[in-house]
Amino acid sequence: LDTHHAIALLRGAVACNSITGNEANVVAFLEQEMQRLGLSPQTADFRPGRPNVWGERTGTGNGPRLLFMGHTDTVHVKGWAEKWAGTERENPFGGALVDGEIWGRGTGDLKAGICTSLAALDLLDRAGIRLAGDVAYAFVGDEESGEDGTGVSAGVEAYTRLVETGTVARPDFAVYVEPTQLKVFTAQMGFFIAELTLTGKSAYFGVPEQGIDALKAAHKLQAALFAHSDAIAARAEHPLVGRAFLLITHLLAGGYIAVPGECRLSLIRKLLPGESLDAAVAEFEATARNSLDGTGVSLDIRYPAGRDHRFGGSAAEIDPANPAAGLMSAAIRAADADKGAIAGAPYWSESPFLINRLACPAIYCAPGDISNCHTLEERVNVADYLSGIVAFASFIAAYCGVQET
Repeated sequence: LDTHHAIALLRGAVACNSITGNEANVVAFLEQEMQRLGLSPQTADFRPGRPNVWGERTGTGNGPRLLFMGHTDTVHVKGWAEKWAGTERENPFGGALVDGEIWGRGTGDLKAGICTSLAALDLLDRAGIRLAGDVAYAFVGDEESGEDGTGVSAGVEAYTRLVETGTVARPDFAVYVEPTQLKVFTAQMGFFIAELTLTGKSAYFGVPEQGIDALKAAHKLQAALFAHSDAIAARAEHPLVGRAFLLITHLLAGGYIAVPGECRLSLIRKLLPGESLDAAVAEFEATARNSLDGTGVSLDIRYPAGRDHRFGGSAAEIDPANPAAGLMSAAIRAADADKGAIAGAPYWSESPFLINRLACPAIYCAPGDISNCHTLEERVNVADYLSGIVAFASFIAAYCGVQET
């Protein structure tokens, strides 16, 4: 393993400002590295000026096809420079190496995963290992939410269509390189976000009987939704993903010494694998509307975070005993005996496009800790990153097969 090249690769990727909407910056960097590795990279815009990049290394033809996928965009850097002013961490795109960790926006989420997968192929080449199966890579944009008009998985949607139309070959197994601390995630939660607007009638505080209090009605609504969440959680527990729930995340209401004529709420609903998004939304809406009967308040509900589904993101899972997942787990344990456990993702990412839509079994696996991603302390442990490269290389050889010389 050329550790100097591997570290330079990650720091170079972090140096590319690829906040959602600016994916072209890091795509140009990755395209150059993929060209060096003989992956014959191709690019195409999924939105004007916002490209995906993909490529592959064809094996000798008698092995399975493996895909590594990850998103190229990151969340914003607001407040980063102010927090770290006067230190080596001040530049969020500097990739500062501090106490055995590489700091910067996108280090964990998820440029370390992308670079781990590419450096693994480079390691196999340095070892003179020829693969029987194909190794493909697809790096897509628009996964992160938070920037206006973005964050709807437009990049992976475009790549999925390439596979569905036969433009790109269908993989037999995929690794989505979200940060997992080198655990192997075979399941993930689903979700929907709802924005609710309750509309009553404002009135001067001295004559409240002339108004319809939207905030008071919201109290009834919240009580019903909290009870609904408790009922959801009591139904079932997934061994890797836990229990489902509904969480109210925002409440805004009131005016100047007047009956509140409007109240707005936001919420998120967690779904377990096997739950239907359509059924969950219908149940939630019935609960919400029934709670407002007789209040005189109208209710408007919107779903702003459609992903692989118009309401949100589907849950997904594969059998935790899947042989390829077992190969990855074993490869990681060989590189670091404390890692490689089979687990579930406490977040939503884009594996449903692979598992549910393309019928391609997929896992999440990469170095990095999701708990510091999206924060002003995002960083990746260098030792974990290097162990991940060795593990991924071993996994690629085990899964694709090695051409004997």
